[in-house]
Amino acid sequence: MTDDKDAVYRDHAKEVMIKIAQDLRKRETTAEQRLWTALRNRQLDGLKFRRQHPIGDTAYVVDFLCYECRLAIELDGGIHDFQQQDDSDRQAAIESLDYHVIRFTNVQVQNDLESVLQSILKTARTLPHRGDTR
Repeated sequence: MTDDKDAVYRDHAKEVMIKIAQDLRKRETTAEQRLWTALRNRQLDGLKFRRQHPIGDTAYVVDFLCYECRLAIELDGGIHDFQQQDDSDRQAAIESLDYHVIRFTNVQVQNDLESVLQSILKTARTLPHRGDTR
């Protein structure tokens, strides 16, 4: 009977995370909009990115995710100056699930998008690609 309750809980948690991700997409920052414009529709080396995407079996939503190479991109605004330990713990948890996380500041995206894109591409090329682009 515990398995049934666990399955119901997991399904509910999944639904909650999807709603949180949808809400985050509606409230994206200017930097997130700018980077998304450059990443969407496989514009960066044919890689498929998703924005505000939940990481399965966690309570985390990453700003951008390329599932194919399991690359998560996080953008840090000013609030992140005050939550560095939380960000570090979150990143460690995501990386423990075989994702690679890279971080940029909103200022980097706003002032030097080309370097950010080159860094993303360089990192993606070093990661193993999985054929599944779910």
